[in-house]
Amino acid sequence: QQRDKLRQYQKRISLNLERERALAKQLLTEGRKEKALLLLKKKRYQEQLLDKTENQISNLERMVQDIEFTQIEMKVIEGLKIGNECLNKMHQVMSIEEVERIIGETQDAVEYQRQIDEILAGSLTEEDEDAILEELNTITQEQLELPEVPSEPLPEKIPEASPVKNRPKPELVAAS
Repeated sequence: QQRDKLRQYQKRISLNLERERALAKQLLTEGRKEKALLLLKKKRYQEQLLDKTENQISNLERMVQDIEFTQIEMKVIEGLKIGNECLNKMHQVMSIEEVERIIGETQDAVEYQRQIDEILAGSLTEEDEDAILEELNTITQEQLELPEVPSEPLPEKIPEASPVKNRPKPELVAAS
């Protein structure tokens, strides 16, 4: 608000300066030099007031910016304070001893489950293992069975006597 009041004051002084300068010109043209000199001194004084007012406005704007930044800092500090309180409450609920106890229980449960798995994996009888090995051998034999190979010797190559080279063989024609 003060900044706005100072800006209004500046406008008023600026208007006065323009009027007084114009009035000083008029007085000079009328030959009233001393009166014009007095007006110019008054104008000079008002210009100095205008400069002081500008400095005050600058100071006020700087102060407003500092206040706004301080408000932001206060919000950050308040946020940090709330976060710290929340962490402290969580630490009260979860102490180091509690965390170590939970980790220990988890490790015990994992070990217990591993023991159960070992017992279940080792519960096969010898008969079960024999049956498993027999089934494995059967599967292996099925995969190894190859088609029968003819026992007759392969025919020897007979040279072609026919002049037509691209004529299809009769066995191939009948098969198609």
